[in-house]
Amino acid sequence: MPSRRCESCGAELSRFALDHVCPTCYATANRESPSVPVQRLTPAMWLWSTPDASAALATRDLRIILRTYRRLNRLSQDRLAVLLGYDKTYVSMIETGRRTIKDVGTRRHIAGVLGLPAHVLGVTDREDVDFAAMIQFGDSTVRLAEIARKAGRAVDAVNELWPLVARLEARVAAGHAEWDTLVLLGQARTALGVSLGTVLPEERLSAAARWTGKGLLVAERLGDRALLAHALRMHGNELRKAEHTGAAVLRLQRALQVSEDNEGRGAALALLSRAAGELGDPTLFDQAVSAYRNVLDHHDGREMLFNPFTFHEIHLRGLISTARAAEAARLLNADPVNALPLAPQWHVIERVTAGEVLLAAGERDGATEALRVALKAAESHRLPHQVQRAIRAAETARLDYVAMEGQAILRRLRDMLTPTG
Repeated sequence: MPSRRCESCGAELSRFALDHVCPTCYATANRESPSVPVQRLTPAMWLWSTPDASAALATRDLRIILRTYRRLNRLSQDRLAVLLGYDKTYVSMIETGRRTIKDVGTRRHIAGVLGLPAHVLGVTDREDVDFAAMIQFGDSTVRLAEIARKAGRAVDAVNELWPLVARLEARVAAGHAEWDTLVLLGQARTALGVSLGTVLPEERLSAAARWTGKGLLVAERLGDRALLAHALRMHGNELRKAEHTGAAVLRLQRALQVSEDNEGRGAALALLSRAAGELGDPTLFDQAVSAYRNVLDHHDGREMLFNPFTFHEIHLRGLISTARAAEAARLLNADPVNALPLAPQWHVIERVTAGEVLLAAGERDGATEALRVALKAAESHRLPHQVQRAIRAAETARLDYVAMEGQAILRRLRDMLTPTG
């Protein structure tokens, strides 16, 4: 599809733009501003905790949604009433069906407190103006959410992506499966899954894999090779994190076949190297990491996985995972990487890996320092999965103080995922 240009300044327009001018020219022409949802939702991690949450939302029944919300978050009616700013009796009447909420303002208020897009509670207008604006700026929402995640603000990314995904899914369910809507849905589902995979603890990572899997379903249907390659990479990586390593390897091998550019192939090889290491397959790991290094040596890139720092960490962890701790220790001590991480979370990941390598080499003091640095940074960037990695390493080596410190951080991070956190 040929790109469209702004009639005023000539800038390239989003594929989802509804007007013939870019947002900048739109504003400077003193036109009425488009209707774009601007309220930032509170964190709504409960939405992905169990399939029960999705089933409750699908009913659009406020009684069921409130009861499910309370049950999943272990809240009493008293506590929910406090969160909503209502009397307990009022909440009880809603849940039992003795009070029906028809007021749009009240439904918007409840949606905002629970972290729901308003349309889930039936708040839409006849022309669906909010949806039109959301589509117009949808690709920007996905890009900005990805920037936020890579900058260490994955919770913000989730909160930006969730209303977009929910609204798109409702639109498609209503029979409006336009090409651009489906493309945006595939991108947004995948981005949401990756962001959830950053901020959820290990016991919930299967939810992240489900969302990237839903993004892959759309990509398969559309046949867009670039979208398909990206969805395969992201879904494969989330499957690996959820401990479905064999399935992850298959997705990543296919992603390598589908990728048409060097950055895509480099990213697929990076993730395949990691999955092969965790699978405990030294032959596959060596093949993948060698090809990964070859792409890095001969091509430039700007992505997180297309970077010498990332390569160094993946190489170290793969050697540890394939029972070559001595080789990993030599690599850590003899070949320090000069490049900087392209995202804050990679510094955390690398420090945990360095701690594991140092422990394998018997260097407890160095490992303690590396793990404590990792824990502090992981709390700052809300990375519970990396905290859990550090705790396991510390417990295995009987670094009790470090493990206790990690457990305290993990409790604080889990508290942040609840309405009372």
